[in-house]
Amino acid sequence: MKNDKLYDVKEFKNIKEIIYNSAQKYKENIAFVIKHQIDKNISYENITYKQLLEDINKLGTAVYNLGYKGKRIAVIGRNGYGWAIAHLSNLLGANVSVPLDKDLQYDELESSLIRSKADIIFFDKKYIEKITQIKESKNTNLKEFICLEEAQDFKNLKQLISKGEELIKQGNKDFINAKIDENEMAILLFTSGTTSKSKAVMLSQKNIASNVYAMQCVQAIYSTDTNIAFLPFHHIFGSTCMVVMLAYGVRTVFPDGLRYIKKNLNEYGVSVFVGVPILVEAIYKTIMKEVEKQGKTKLIKIATKISNFLLKLHIDIRRILFKSIISALGGKLRFVISGGAPADSKIAKGFNDLGIEVVQGYGLTETSPVIAAENKRCMKPGTVGIPMCNVKLEIENKDENGIGEIRVKGPNVMLGYYENEEATKEVLKDGWFYTGDLGYIDNEGCVVITGRSKNLIVLKNGKKVFPEELETLVNRLDLVEECMVYGMPDEKDKNDVKLSIKVVYNKDVVKEQYKDKNEDELYKIIWEQIKQINKTLPRYKYIKSMILTDEELIKTTTKKVKRQEEMKKILS
Repeated sequence: MKNDKLYDVKEFKNIKEIIYNSAQKYKENIAFVIKHQIDKNISYENITYKQLLEDINKLGTAVYNLGYKGKRIAVIGRNGYGWAIAHLSNLLGANVSVPLDKDLQYDELESSLIRSKADIIFFDKKYIEKITQIKESKNTNLKEFICLEEAQDFKNLKQLISKGEELIKQGNKDFINAKIDENEMAILLFTSGTTSKSKAVMLSQKNIASNVYAMQCVQAIYSTDTNIAFLPFHHIFGSTCMVVMLAYGVRTVFPDGLRYIKKNLNEYGVSVFVGVPILVEAIYKTIMKEVEKQGKTKLIKIATKISNFLLKLHIDIRRILFKSIISALGGKLRFVISGGAPADSKIAKGFNDLGIEVVQGYGLTETSPVIAAENKRCMKPGTVGIPMCNVKLEIENKDENGIGEIRVKGPNVMLGYYENEEATKEVLKDGWFYTGDLGYIDNEGCVVITGRSKNLIVLKNGKKVFPEELETLVNRLDLVEECMVYGMPDEKDKNDVKLSIKVVYNKDVVKEQYKDKNEDELYKIIWEQIKQINKTLPRYKYIKSMILTDEELIKTTTKKVKRQEEMKKILS
């Protein structure tokens, strides 16, 4: 299947061009909605595209005036308008933006600031304690500490915007006229699990702009859409998608938290969003619980068969047929992009059956991030679609099943790892980026990810097992919250490993359906279900032992399981 463009869109060289284009084309459209809440009084502030650009220019002008032109500027905080304009003013002023993970512990945060050589930090009021400590320690290069809200003893965003407005009125155009070199480092981003050993990825504006263009070429998003910014902006998928939404002229709103997903979807009439599989699955489970409550499970199954049959005849009645279900999610939701980790194909199919289009994408921080994605021409659950129109993808060192390491080439590939030539040379060879992911291309040209090369379990007989494949099957069990498959040394044969699993049971399901069961009884129930899964697999993939717990698996801040940390815990 060819990675042709579906839509004719204009390509821009850098993010400044994208923002200026949108500010002109969609000037009266709402770019962001800020929710203000004082006690029980709620009000909403609409920021137009025209005002967004004005605020970016005012903020950037004030930062330049403080003497920070061509500098490195860190941003830390929750998703919000302040975060967005701090990051965008860095990019439009040709400074280097250093987005930092809001969940970093103090030592990790300090280490990241030292390594990045940041001169300024924009920070959320919530992190004032850590920032005060960092300011007092004087271990970093930081000279300015700017709070995104009003805070005692710190400059704040509002003051700088006001100062910038004054300077522009006086004729200061230094920031507005800043020239962008789209090939220079513009974003310095630490990979998940930020420690002294973590890698810092150098991305250019060309990297991001080329990925924004590629997504616009294949995804149907409109200037009338409302997007909810679930993905953290410090994550490259979150910040690139923020720019994607701005390129489309979309209205972006901010969630109040995972517990309020359903409320927020209704509150704003959300029509599109980008999320990780765990979030997409949580929304789907919410829908299915509602269906069960109403006693409509059987009816939905019959209706799905009818609508899918009519779909083959190009008659689409899904959104009419399932109107009551879609209404429970605000009535407008129509398009979801899932990425960041492999998604369960059953969940994607479940959404698509209801008339809510779910596409899965695949990428890495090093590729700004999207490498491949499903689109209207290529919708195949279980795959990540086809490569983006400006990306070349190949499978290197294939085995007998056509599985090998995925390597890619394109304008979205990073400049390299910051101050780490050795690590850069390991993954960048002759213009190709070696992803460390294993996969194959199926007979329709769709990319299938089978797992990470470093997670691969090789048995004594040479057979290879991808833990992610087994985890997907076990995670479908109602009683399972999450799990991790690993290889344990076999007691009978020290040269071999036996496939084992650590399962975290779902406390809510236990409360609802198994409240009279103790942990031993839960163990027996889950183990029997896993044995049934085994029967559907080749014998060498059989899971042979299980640990059951109610403790969450150790994860990075982007919710990926830290397998090595978990293994240490298991072995101890």
